Amino acid sequence: MIETGTHRLLGEKDGAIGWMIFNHPERRNAISLDMWAGIPRVLTAFEADPEVRVIVYKGSGDKAFISGADISQFGEHRDNRAANAVYSGQMAEATRAMASLSKPSIAMIRGFCIGGGMAVALTCDMRVCSDDSRFGIPAARLGLGYAYDGVKTLTDLVGPSFAKEILFTARHFDAAEAANIGLVNKVTTVDALEATVRGYADQIGQNAPLTVQAAKIAVREALKDADRRDIASVTAAVDACFQSADYAEGRAAFMEKRKPAFRGE
Repeated sequence: MIETGTHRLLGEKDGAIGWMIFNHPERRNAISLDMWAGIPRVLTAFEADPEVRVIVYKGSGDKAFISGADISQFGEHRDNRAANAVYSGQMAEATRAMASLSKPSIAMIRGFCIGGGMAVALTCDMRVCSDDSRFGIPAARLGLGYAYDGVKTLTDLVGPSFAKEILFTARHFDAAEAANIGLVNKVTTVDALEATVRGYADQIGQNAPLTVQAAKIAVREALKDADRRDIASVTAAVDACFQSADYAEGRAAFMEKRKPAFRGE
């Protein structure tokens, strides 16, 4: 168990999977300030652990992945400019930690994935949801402004027309709609959700970590504006694959008709 500083956020390792669990079910896993603060701690630990190949985010209980930010705290933590700066800084640090992960991440979504929950899910490489899931960004009903980075991430994923619909209407999208617009990779039943996510994680975890990392870097750079792309980082990651022991192992396993044993080096 990873020390997160709060019982509302848990970090657990299960084989090659690192689980980050939003454990605030009494408020449908709404993210409180201590949870935002704990996110970088969990992810730093998983990044440093060579046994962890895939990181999965999930919510506790059966009602929600994350229902948004914990608005009940706004009166205490966002009631003036100075307090809001602290809160926003903590949230920004957590978002950077999620967005900059070198390891693949999957959001396992059941129930509500709203507002801040959408922001968390959008930082993941993949999103798998149950058929009872609901998605939405209610900013327009709350008078909140949605910052550029979040809008850009959403637009890159679903396209400008659907991004506008999500933001303008502030309505909830069901699981089928979410799949249709590309918001999620796969919809499955509630009973099959964890097994489906574990199946994806196992497939990814058995592949060469450096190759997966290189692909993640390349896609990340491809989504940036052309003048901001770090192509050198992509080239370096690809070169590292060809120079790795895993590349030799992959070739040997292919020739010997056996399953490769990749070590990420």
